Amino acid sequence: MYGVQEPAAAPEGRRRQFPIWRADLARLGVAFWWLVGIATLVTLARFSEAFLLLAAQHVGMAVALIPGVLVLMNIAYAASAYPFGRLADRMSRGALLAMGIIFLIAADIVLATAAEVWQVMVGVVIWGLHMGATQGLLSAIIADVVPADLRGTAFGLYSLVTGAALLAASVIAGLFWTEVGPAATFAAGAIFAVLALVGVTLQYANRLS
Repeated sequence: MYGVQEPAAAPEGRRRQFPIWRADLARLGVAFWWLVGIATLVTLARFSEAFLLLAAQHVGMAVALIPGVLVLMNIAYAASAYPFGRLADRMSRGALLAMGIIFLIAADIVLATAAEVWQVMVGVVIWGLHMGATQGLLSAIIADVVPADLRGTAFGLYSLVTGAALLAASVIAGLFWTEVGPAATFAAGAIFAVLALVGVTLQYANRLS
């Protein structure tokens, strides 16, 4: 028989159960929730990539060349993703995650202090290296630390929380940019990244390695 069989309708007056059970949330474990917290801090530090474009514009890059900023960042991201993926199979994933966050701290510092176009470009390349080191790695660690039958739930919750954090990060970054200035925006990002690095340092040796 071919086709999709619809589930039986719930009896009249009977409410459907929410698909996420408290017991399942507990089964996800401390390591998962710690990772979600680290990923949230990383997201707050990374905010929208539109701010990379604004940084280039701020130091005087020609408007026609500004889209090249994202091209450069994605080249660095794409070129580094495979080597970092190979490293993740051979070394502690917690240590690699810490390395990726250090890239983000370095990128934020470079961008916060940039006064020339070339300095912004250096920061953008380091930002791309951070993306290559961490984007797939966080998902791989989550898959490792949660029960196999709850991986879909885990990834859904992870995406929900980090998506909300990205929205909040962009709002916060926008407020810093308009009220204080570009340097303060990236400095705040560096502070969030340092907090994420502290979280990894406290936990990766016994939970994420």
